[in-house]
Amino acid sequence: MNTTDWLGSVGVFLILLAYLLNTLGKLTTKDLAFILLNLTGAALACLASILLDYLPFIILEGAWTVVSCFSLVRYLRNPLH
Repeated sequence: MNTTDWLGSVGVFLILLAYLLNTLGKLTTKDLAFILLNLTGAALACLASILLDYLPFIILEGAWTVVSCFSLVRYLRNPLH
């Protein structure tokens, strides 16, 4: 596997891990760990898609990254976690 494959694979793994932990009830969508797993995973998968020049996944993972950034900002602004 090359660097792009590793970036994409780790990114997808992190997104799937967040989904699995949420499904199992270990994390909620409001947990910082859930937000960071999604943000990091989507950013890595987006970077891999950019390196592969694959526009559909650049859009998908870019949007996922932006949404995760908004979630992180909302989390950080809320003093009651």
